[in-house]
Amino acid sequence: MANYTLHVDVLGLKPVILHNGNGLITYGLGGFSYYYSRTRMALTGLLIDHHQPLQVHGVVWMDHQWGNFLTLGGGGWDWFSIQLNNDTEMMLYLIRDATGKTISTYDEYVGTQADVHLLPPGALRVDVLDHWKSPATGVNYPSGWHLEINNQQFQGELSLTPELKDQELVVYQSTGNSYWEGAVSIQGQSAGQVVQGEGYVELTGYTQG
Repeated sequence: MANYTLHVDVLGLKPVILHNGNGLITYGLGGFSYYYSRTRMALTGLLIDHHQPLQVHGVVWMDHQWGNFLTLGGGGWDWFSIQLNNDTEMMLYLIRDATGKTISTYDEYVGTQADVHLLPPGALRVDVLDHWKSPATGVNYPSGWHLEINNQQFQGELSLTPELKDQELVVYQSTGNSYWEGAVSIQGQSAGQVVQGEGYVELTGYTQG
């Protein structure tokens, strides 16, 4: 883009994770999707900002989802990717119907040895801490979350705070909608130990209010 150039190299630190065990997730009447992620990748490279070169490095999450699926009747989803500084990751999502009721919950934990654990829906509790109303679209989005996970593989609590309130994407000319998608910082505890991390959240199906 104008005034910016980015060149990065990305190296996988853990194997590919096939979600749901075999990389196939079904949504009932909504169809199905193939789905895999690389939950921890090392990134190094160069960012040129208005002719000023900056060395950059970080940790990356890569998602790839495709298939024969669709959103039913005005519902939506909250999707979270979580990378913690104890070398573990988590992916979870909540699918809502048109009334706002959660009809499907998915919570998957990736351990330090790339061991994958699909947690039962009842192991997860998500509480919204705040909201943000878009000045561009008038849509009212959740903005901050408290996650409580109680399971043999993962016991802990995490607080997710948006890095910026306004990370809304208004893409009426391409996908025909608007949604919130952006970076969050994470603080909490896992198995009694303090943890920090970074994450990414995608919110769809929210309306003006």
